[in-house]
Amino acid sequence: MLDEASFRRESDNALETLKQAIIAAEDGSGGFEFEDNNGVMNIIFENGSSKFVVTPNTPVRQIWISAQATSFKLEWSDAAQAFVLPKTGEALLPLTQRLLREHLDDPSITLG
Repeated sequence: MLDEASFRRESDNALETLKQAIIAAEDGSGGFEFEDNNGVMNIIFENGSSKFVVTPNTPVRQIWISAQATSFKLEWSDAAQAFVLPKTGEALLPLTQRLLREHLDDPSITLG
């Protein structure tokens, strides 16, 4: 497990990369908009159906995604040098991309 300083550094880097990818995808998509609220990232869907929330959880050293009535808890992987979902091995960016594609039924959404 990462120490707190390392977690903050790695999660800040991962979340900034995700933020930039979502902002770029938002420009090409009519389906959602992005808000960053003091480190809590919200992806709000224009049809008002729901939103995704992405946030670091420092005490347990995880990045959490609340989406599709599910909580996805990503952990740091030394092997991948990324935060991954233990169940599937998906990293933060590909997982978020998959969730957006599924939610909006739009396979053209690309992050990164």
